[in-house]
Amino acid sequence: MTQVNLPSRTETDSLGDVQIPAGSYYGAQTQRAVDNFPISGHRMPPPFIHAMGRIKSAAATVNEDLGKLDSKVAAWIREAAAEVADGKLDDHFPIDVFQTGSGTSSNMNTNEVISNRAIEIAGGEVGSKAPVHPNDHVNHGQSSNDVVPTAIRVSVACAIQYHLIPALETLAVGLESKAEQWTEICKIGRTHLMDATPLTLGQEFSGYAAQVRKGIERAYRAIDVARELPLGGTAVGTGINAHPEFAARVCDVLHADTGIDFYEAANHFEAQATNDACVEVSGLLRTIATSFAKIANDVRMLGSGPRCGIGEIKIPSLQPGSSIMPGKVNPVMSEMLAQVSMYVMGLDVTNTIAGRDGHFELLVTLPVMCHALHEQIRVLANGAAVFQERCIQDLEADAERCRELVEKSLMLVTALNPEIGYDAAASVAKQAYAENKTLREVVLERGLLDEARLDELLDPISMTQPKA
Repeated sequence: MTQVNLPSRTETDSLGDVQIPAGSYYGAQTQRAVDNFPISGHRMPPPFIHAMGRIKSAAATVNEDLGKLDSKVAAWIREAAAEVADGKLDDHFPIDVFQTGSGTSSNMNTNEVISNRAIEIAGGEVGSKAPVHPNDHVNHGQSSNDVVPTAIRVSVACAIQYHLIPALETLAVGLESKAEQWTEICKIGRTHLMDATPLTLGQEFSGYAAQVRKGIERAYRAIDVARELPLGGTAVGTGINAHPEFAARVCDVLHADTGIDFYEAANHFEAQATNDACVEVSGLLRTIATSFAKIANDVRMLGSGPRCGIGEIKIPSLQPGSSIMPGKVNPVMSEMLAQVSMYVMGLDVTNTIAGRDGHFELLVTLPVMCHALHEQIRVLANGAAVFQERCIQDLEADAERCRELVEKSLMLVTALNPEIGYDAAASVAKQAYAENKTLREVVLERGLLDEARLDELLDPISMTQPKA
């Protein structure tokens, strides 16, 4: 096999010299992590990297204001950090998710990229650590142990606010629109998968819409949980090497930058030794996924058929459903959303177990929690948007089929309870089923009610909005 010698430069850290690919802004510690962790091929989530850029920029501003950083150095850092925050330097963050549990490698990756890019902006030599040092300047007042969990919470809050919630809102509106369109379509209800009393198709879909609305409320609660930031605790929560005002001031800058009102943790020892906040966020995301599974499963069952299933709604025909059965169309969007739900629930298990592994003063599963949380948010948001666009938006009601099933149902007998009693009503239902007769036929045969009163009681639409 031919060996290809690519251009490189030499950088140095506390362990010695390291060869860095030419053109890369990262440095020695990043390269060591790349060499040490060839595990999954999954890099840290871009939203996390962008949040790190925001935090480093805010830190430079605050350190300058506190007299801890030269104004020129602060300006160079801010310019380079802005490029990180904007995603312009994503290719320079190659470290695998499965790395050191504190995320130190990713923090140093960020420090090195910002340092080298800032040096380039200042007209210096990349890799020289002058005039902008990755530790002394970019990381001033910080530790990986407080900045990485801070970036996780900032990035998660922003992703929920600006990605997940808009997708949920669109889906909720779509479901509400169907609920409004179908207020007059009466259908049979089902409990325990068995026939029950009638409701309208609009009422049924209003329940799905309400689930998504509650999901939006849960998403906002998740943001509220994530707003408390560990920044300022540095190594073990004591705040060594950080100005007492540093964290609160950075939170103010992040608030102005993101629109989310972040604040410093009340107890830094709790904030760094655990990540219970992110476990809670994950649980809220899992609950949204649970709602998605219910909606997806109901839609695919209500649309089952087209001739031998329930068939009360017609799902869009998006793609051929079989390699052997011509003309078959499957509920692919429901199947997609159900799988999204399964994936999110599995990731919640990962987060729960990861949240357990805080050893003394530090939780050491931060990168995998970050990956899992952003996967949950990403697939929930994308799943909701696609489900609305390619399924809910084009759903059609089969009013005739709904009417046919209501007319065949024996559970309309429930409306007779107040008039003839539960036992007599049960007997009527059993006879009608055994003799393949309608409820009307059996009641009239027995002389239990006159025809006019029976018509009034067995009107299915009246059962959807009972007055007493």
